[in-house]
Amino acid sequence: MKAPTEAVLLRIYSDDEAIVGDRALIDVLVERARAAHLAGATVLRGRTGFGQSSRLHGSKPFSLRDNLPVVLEIVDEQAPLEDFVGTLDDLNDIGLITFEKVQVVRYGHPQSRRED
Repeated sequence: MKAPTEAVLLRIYSDDEAIVGDRALIDVLVERARAAHLAGATVLRGRTGFGQSSRLHGSKPFSLRDNLPVVLEIVDEQAPLEDFVGTLDDLNDIGLITFEKVQVVRYGHPQSRRED
């Protein structure tokens, strides 16, 4: 068994209504993460939440448009993640950015073996 390796988990918090021009902020972030050749990105949509403004983000009964909280998670080495965060100064609707040390136990799928 391969020993776990140290990595960093980057989390970027925002909401569905955050936009950049005519695009969703979260889509812009994922596209930039991919262009930066980071290991991967996952967007998680929350049920409800609030941030610094204390404004609730969530679904509203009888509303056609919900403003759900979203979190982008990326696990990679610390240096590339710090470089990536340094490129986000032009994006205003990011709520919170955090780093957390994690241990990567497995990355990707093992090669499938074909038996002929």
